Order: sequence, then structure tokens, then C-alpha cells
Amino acid sequence: MDAQDRRALVVEDDADIRALLVQVLSQAGFIVDTTSSGKEAVDRLRQSDADLVTLDLGLPDLDGVEVCRQLRAAGSDAYVIMLTARDEEIDRLIGLEIGADDYLSKPFSPRELRARAMAMMRRPRHIGTHRDGETANGALTLGDLQVDIETRVATLAGTELDLTRTEFELIATLLSNPRQVWTRETLLNNVWGTDWARDSHLVEVHIANLRRKLGDDSRSGRWIRTVRGVGYRLGAG
Repeated sequence: MDAQDRRALVVEDDADIRALLVQVLSQAGFIVDTTSSGKEAVDRLRQSDADLVTLDLGLPDLDGVEVCRQLRAAGSDAYVIMLTARDEEIDRLIGLEIGADDYLSKPFSPRELRARAMAMMRRPRHIGTHRDGETANGALTLGDLQVDIETRVATLAGTELDLTRTEFELIATLLSNPRQVWTRETLLNNVWGTDWARDSHLVEVHIANLRRKLGDDSRSGRWIRTVRGVGYRLGAG
């Protein structure tokens, strides 16, 4: 994707923060559109594509969680960064569980926002030169689970999984070396483009989302197993 083709939608009801977001993303090379309405954001994203959405959690008409839920239900695969002035962990986890890719708490660092946005735009990332489970057609497999890197389609027992971009990157990374134990820090670097230790819960929430969509759980670990004190590895499938 050429830099000049990147499009962002800023959904923020605070005029000062909205202006700051526009400035940061414009300087990062995005064509930026804005709205202060959650309902208008949903309408716009149904009519035109955006590569990145910054989404305020506390919108006056339709909160950010519901906006994100509707975007995903409508099939939008835009990267979503939730912005929240609330510091409760539950707000962050709810936002991620309904399809957000990342979050920032207000007040946020413009430099950090730009870094995270640019890391997202570098995806899809090269997942590795040696893929133990790779088939002749370039797909990664584990039992009934298949991830096609080129078409970016993941299937389980022949049924396509409804994964966000981040969830796809995460399962593809795990499948790139099925025998490896992946630390949270390594997954942050490979998938999110950051190794900020304080963001390790991003991995935990998205792993939980993946398990739910795979019909798995932390106890059985059929697909994704927790290695205590280290991180995650794939199960037997």
C-alpha cells in the first residue's frame, strides 16, 4: 500500500483531541476524515473503506464499543485503535473483545499513537522463512486448522473463521513455527510491532478471542496452550 493511499477516520467528539489526531495522522501520511458521531462513523465506513480508525470510547450518541461491534458485523477490517479517558481495565478488555486491535488511554502521547499506527500499516508482516506446517499451496496447517497467508483466510474443518486482522496475524504467527513457545514480548513485536511490556495484556485478550472462535479454552488447550510464566504454543490440534 502506498503511503498516499492510506486512509484514516477519526471518531472523536472533543474538538481539541480531534484536531491533534488529525495532525498526527496527517503527518504520518494518512488522508484523514473526521466525525464526532458514532452513528455517522458506522454509516461512513459502510460506504467507503478506511485502513485505520481511531475510536473514542465515550461518544455521546453511540459509544465506541457499539460502534466497533457494528463495524465488525458489517465486515469492516479496518484497524481500530480505541481511545479512552476511563482507566478501568474492563473498558479496555471489552473494547478489544469486540474487535478493536489496540487501545490508548487519554492523555496519550502523539509519538506513541503514530508509532502504533505505522506498525499496523506495516502488516501483513513477513511471518518467517521456515514454516513447519506449510503445505504445497503455501497454507499453514495444524490438524483441521488451515491459514492461507496469501488469501488471508483461516478455516477450521473447512469453515472460514471470522477473524479480525490482528487475530489472523496472531494465529498465523503461532502456526509459522508450531513447536515454538512464543513469549508475550515476541508476539507483541511480531504482531503489533512493539515490545512494550506493559501491553502484554493485548496478547492475552486476543489469545482469549482466538480460543473462543476456535472452540477452545485455556484448560483443554487443543489449539493454543499456555506455558506458565513464558507465553503460548500451539496444541496438538
